[in-house]
Amino acid sequence: MKVQILAVGKVKGPFAQSVAEYEKRAARYWKLGVEEVSSGARGTSANPELVLKTESTRLLARISKELEVVALTRSGITMDSRELAKYLEHRALTASAGVAFIIGGAYGLGEGVLARAQQKLSLSPMTLPHQVARLVLSEQLYRAGTILRGEPYHKG
Repeated sequence: MKVQILAVGKVKGPFAQSVAEYEKRAARYWKLGVEEVSSGARGTSANPELVLKTESTRLLARISKELEVVALTRSGITMDSRELAKYLEHRALTASAGVAFIIGGAYGLGEGVLARAQQKLSLSPMTLPHQVARLVLSEQLYRAGTILRGEPYHKG
């Protein structure tokens, strides 16, 4: 099953190596695709509404039509690791083409992306920087794969 991660912004600095490692590991279990779109922000005085609109347009243009869209947002539902694994397993078993996980930028996700999403998922009720969200998501995708295959990585 295809799993797409679509994110605003690149992962830089201390998170880059960890994100790359977990995305590599997750790719053992899923047909993993990762796409990054540039932020709509230019400078510190960017208009939040304009930034969201620009980023939404860029994100929506990259979402494959056949994929179920999961928007990562604080107001989404929560899942533990086993629930995420079961969700992905169910998508795979119901002949779903796959799932696209969408990570927004500094202002979150625009209404267009949220409207397109079939699911809204919260990684935490706290606001996370997109780089942290990307690390958590990629690790959880790897963990879900190990859970479904009965491998010893998941101890919970």
